[in-house]
Amino acid sequence: MSKINEFIHTTPNPEGGWDNQQDGEKISHHKTKAEAEERGREEAKKEETEHKIHNLDGKISESNSYGNDPFPPRG
Repeated sequence: MSKINEFIHTTPNPEGGWDNQQDGEKISHHKTKAEAEERGREEAKKEETEHKIHNLDGKISESNSYGNDPFPPRG
C-alpha cells in the first residue's frame, strides 16, 4: 500500500521570501508569493494532493485539491 503524501504548504519564510513544504521538509524557496504558489500548485498536481496557501500571519487563506480531496463534492 502506498503512502499518501502530506499536503503541499506555501508559507512565508521568516528570513524573507516564501517556501513550499511537504511532510515538514522544505521543497522549494521563492522570492515572491506568486512564484511559490505556482510551484506549489505544480507539485500538488504532480503528487495528487492538497495545496494549502498561507498568509503572512500563517493562517490558511486558500486550499485547493488535486486528487486527494477529503471532502469531495457530492454528485
